[in-house]
Amino acid sequence: MLPKQTSNRVAVVGWTAGRTQALSAILFGLLFVLAIALSTHPANARSAPESFADLAERLLPAVVNISSSQVVRSTQRQEIPQAPPGSPFEDFFKEFFDRNQQEGVPRRASSLGSGFIIDKSGFVVTNNHVIADADEITVILQDDSRHEATLIGRDPKTDLALLKIEVDRDLPFVKWGDSAVARVGDWVVAIGNPFGLGGTVTAGIISARQRHINQGPYDSFLQTDASINRGNSGGPLFNMDGKVIGVNTAIFSPTGGSVGVGFSIPSSIAQRVVTQLREFGRTKRGWLGVRIQSVTDEIAESLGLDKASGALVADVTTDGPAQASKIEVGDVILKFDGKIVEQMRDLPRIVAETKIGKPVKVDVWRKGKRRVINVVVGELEEERPVLASTGPSGQAIEPEEAEIDSLGVSVTAITDEMRKQFNVSDDVRGVLVTGVTAESGAAEKGLRRGDVIVEVNQEEVSSPGQIAAKVSEAVDNDRRSVLLLVNRNGDLRFVAVRVEEG
Repeated sequence: MLPKQTSNRVAVVGWTAGRTQALSAILFGLLFVLAIALSTHPANARSAPESFADLAERLLPAVVNISSSQVVRSTQRQEIPQAPPGSPFEDFFKEFFDRNQQEGVPRRASSLGSGFIIDKSGFVVTNNHVIADADEITVILQDDSRHEATLIGRDPKTDLALLKIEVDRDLPFVKWGDSAVARVGDWVVAIGNPFGLGGTVTAGIISARQRHINQGPYDSFLQTDASINRGNSGGPLFNMDGKVIGVNTAIFSPTGGSVGVGFSIPSSIAQRVVTQLREFGRTKRGWLGVRIQSVTDEIAESLGLDKASGALVADVTTDGPAQASKIEVGDVILKFDGKIVEQMRDLPRIVAETKIGKPVKVDVWRKGKRRVINVVVGELEEERPVLASTGPSGQAIEPEEAEIDSLGVSVTAITDEMRKQFNVSDDVRGVLVTGVTAESGAAEKGLRRGDVIVEVNQEEVSSPGQIAAKVSEAVDNDRRSVLLLVNRNGDLRFVAVRVEEG
């Protein structure tokens, strides 16, 4: 039996050990909770701000209102309201309309928008559509001073313009931010001139990224629910650091007012364009020299691709960079300069952003194999087409035909007589479509009489028999569709047509 003093010491030690274990358990629990909090709230995530007042106060002086005007001439006369013959109103209406609506009399039309200063010397960014065709452009600063602006350059394809005002003092300005790191759900602030009211601040979040709204070939908008209305065009979209990550450009609205769906040109595009406008007065974009179309599921299956991705080359421009590097019609461009081409519309933007004269590697899918082609990027001229297009079909006259029931088309070899009847140019080679069966695979894909089938499964054809042979070959290889290269009035496009089993 232990002495009493020793027993007390043991009891104290035991109590101390228990307390230590309890404290350790509590500490472990706190660390566990903290770890969960950190894992669900990244270091760069921010809680909702208590107020945007400090940010707005700092940024408002750099945001401007823009007024543009132009002289237009009336080319139509409005119909004079009919008054009873002989009544005093008859002469009144005639005199009024003759005085105020004379054909060719000039009148001044004006529009309002927004912009922001990017340099203390007075460079101002806005939308091209705010100042398009304007005879006079006026920039109105926050102190209500008005300054005549000079147009430095504009780019209709991205809807951006750069102006310059001359002042005798340094102006407040804002800096560009990085839209590439902006995340869906991040807070943003829009400042502009809605409905001509003057500096107005709205706040919201980034609702989506890389939105395509059919505004142009380089669409990749930030979507936001910050209120954007008419007059906000050209104004900045700020992140919480007070840097410009977007240029407010468009809204989706059935009413004409804000419904919480606004679109901004991301700074990753806008900053590059504005820099070129400032340096050259115009944009300089990379050029590949191809016309392209989307890769559908049917086209992917017919080419042996695992999934529908990339951009299908429908035509190669003569003497362009693609032709020089041996890119061919029927190639599917999967990657350009290390950047993956997920969809057709990605390629024009990626190429345009590539430095002119830069040697790049292009990954293509050609006849069931992946290849890498070296290309030197050229410079895009404005009149050169960016995407493939289709035109109306020629007038058809019924000739003698060969029917290919599995596709649902009637075709014939092209003779001189057929060229005249169907308005087919002398340099076009292939097989002429003279009929399309309703509800067939060809009809589903929009083939028309007057179209010329140039290739079947990337092999040239010149007779109906060759088409039939290629279709039979595809069926033997368990292919559910065949890939046709179709020429319609000089425009080439690929069409994957479903094959009907006999």
